[in-house]
Amino acid sequence: MAEDKLVIKTFTDLGVCDKLVEACENLGWKTPSKIQAEAIPHALHGKDLIGLAQTGSGKTGAFVLPILQALLESQQAFFACVVSPTRELAIQIADQFKALGSGFGIKCAVLVGEEDIMEQYINLARLPHIIVGTPGRLVDHLSNTKGFSFHALKYLVLDEADCLLEDKFQKSIDEILDVVPRERKTYLFSATMTRKVQKLQRVCLRNPVKIEVASKYSTVNTLNQHYYLVPSKYKDCQLVYILGEKRGFSTMVFTRTCGATRLIALFLRNLGLRAISISGKMTQPRRLEALNQFKEGKCNILICTNVASRGLDFPCVDIVINYDIPESPKDYIHRVGRTARAGRLGVAISIVDSYELESFSKIENCLGMKFTELPFQLEEALLLMERVSEAKRISRRRIQESGSKEKKRGGDDGDEDTEKYLGVKNGKLSKRIKK
Repeated sequence: MAEDKLVIKTFTDLGVCDKLVEACENLGWKTPSKIQAEAIPHALHGKDLIGLAQTGSGKTGAFVLPILQALLESQQAFFACVVSPTRELAIQIADQFKALGSGFGIKCAVLVGEEDIMEQYINLARLPHIIVGTPGRLVDHLSNTKGFSFHALKYLVLDEADCLLEDKFQKSIDEILDVVPRERKTYLFSATMTRKVQKLQRVCLRNPVKIEVASKYSTVNTLNQHYYLVPSKYKDCQLVYILGEKRGFSTMVFTRTCGATRLIALFLRNLGLRAISISGKMTQPRRLEALNQFKEGKCNILICTNVASRGLDFPCVDIVINYDIPESPKDYIHRVGRTARAGRLGVAISIVDSYELESFSKIENCLGMKFTELPFQLEEALLLMERVSEAKRISRRRIQESGSKEKKRGGDDGDEDTEKYLGVKNGKLSKRIKK
């Protein structure tokens, strides 16, 4: 009879020290996820890693715990650097370092764009152990901040590595790799493995261990994926219909453009739905405030671009809606990965018009599955058409009016209506959010 395989039940079984096991328990982490169970033992034995796993599978913990354990044994400034493609993800990663390492005096600094650079200078002067940042701002500080360097760096992590290797980040990543020591531990983590990631593995890793708990393109099996085939002129009505049917559920709606996020959020609010938008054109304080409103449940609908699709961990997103179908299957995977996280159930709904059928078919083919088609209710759409059209007309007029005011006073994104909704006064966030 074959021997039973060892079943790992705790972080202690992986080799995590007692102090960090206790910290995990304080966060409610009782059982390692699959990527953590496979990656952490190799990391604790000093191996470079390539971690490939679906979003929501615990990838962040898989590199945070080994780094903290090594840091507890030998504390030094600028011990590790984690590079993230987005500011929000960088802040979230730093929060996890702080949560797990707060009891041990671990200091962490976040270096991202559109945040007060003077405050970042001060934080770096305090000699933090962990640096988490976006590529451009990291390079800025490495070039211009006295006393800050990576000459003694022990760990380098590229999170969402496939995104970091896109053209817009390539120059900054190359500059970072030029100044980090060769004698270091390097981890690449991603939900999707691309040729660029494979190329980088040859350049900056030494005999890495590849941990693959997902195929190149896959979603978790707790995610139910559906679609509606809808004439393009009824897409807005279909969206309102779905949100009305799912009223009260925590929902993320993905669009293609920043302008669309704002328009959709406005007309949904005009229809009495608690929607808020986030996009790359918003200032960082507004983006963070919108995320907080969504996390705290003050708004249960977040209208967003792909800026919110990477790595952000919202504990209880029930539904992801693709209002616009992404051209890349990789983007679809990251979008729908905002729900059905950590073993929970989730729903993904795509609203597909005739112009998007090719992109949608590509997603199905890459995932090797057919989604469930839900019947488009023409009668319901016609009943909603007048109200939706009027709400959109009012919203467009408000956008035009607020845009004219912002131009006169030199504002940044013209989102005066969102300012009121967030509780912003004179460009600054108020402490109390008015209902």
